[in-house]
Amino acid sequence: MGAVTNKHTRKATNVSLDSELLETAKQLGINISRSAEAGLRDAVLKRQAEIWKKENSAAIQASNDYVETHGIPLASHRKF
Repeated sequence: MGAVTNKHTRKATNVSLDSELLETAKQLGINISRSAEAGLRDAVLKRQAEIWKKENSAAIQASNDYVETHGIPLASHRKF
């Protein structure tokens, strides 16, 4: 999965939005395209994180099991 950045070329697209929400946003001077892009970026990042967690769940569980059994590695060197 690639990282989501703002360096890509923009592409026109059609979307359907709630008409009242769209009108209110326009009245407030909100940039619809940028706001939609930001929302889509957030959704993509959230989904990528969910997929990563699922794909790495065995390693995460193994790490948690290790800490539960053996404690935090190098804990004796901690100053807090």
